[in-house]
Amino acid sequence: MDLWRRIRQMSVPQLFRFGLLFVTNPFLIAPTLRASRRTISICDRIYGKKLHHGNGRSNAFRHALWNFEICSNSTKWYKNAEKSVIWTEKVTKLYEKVTKNELLDEAMDLHNNRIGRELFLIHFSDKTAKIEQILLKMTKKMVKIGQIKDIEMVSGQMVYISE
Repeated sequence: MDLWRRIRQMSVPQLFRFGLLFVTNPFLIAPTLRASRRTISICDRIYGKKLHHGNGRSNAFRHALWNFEICSNSTKWYKNAEKSVIWTEKVTKLYEKVTKNELLDEAMDLHNNRIGRELFLIHFSDKTAKIEQILLKMTKKMVKIGQIKDIEMVSGQMVYISE
């Protein structure tokens, strides 16, 4: 998720869709971008600059953390955890839709995004460092998937495709 590279690769209609979302919520642009940059920075520190861009455990960690971070940052604006989760779901679902990954990759990312939002609702007052530790523990219990239907069998755990 090299954010700026992904943005530059978007087509005009894709940029328009994001623009429309952010025009209706202009005060959430900065918190969302800040969360995205912070997530990349944390994942670069933990996993190195390339490892978390695949389909492995580190990618699952990144997606869950990214959603937690967006929720956390947008809560400063919304002052409401549920509204922050709704915003985060809109942004991350749209991101997954416009980036046009393989179907299994997209399903994995959406699942791990949801895990991050659920984690936020439980630990919304915790600092990122604590969430990092929780997610790192969760990576040890991840479920490897090979098909989209495998994800439907998994609840409360992150999933990954390859090592």
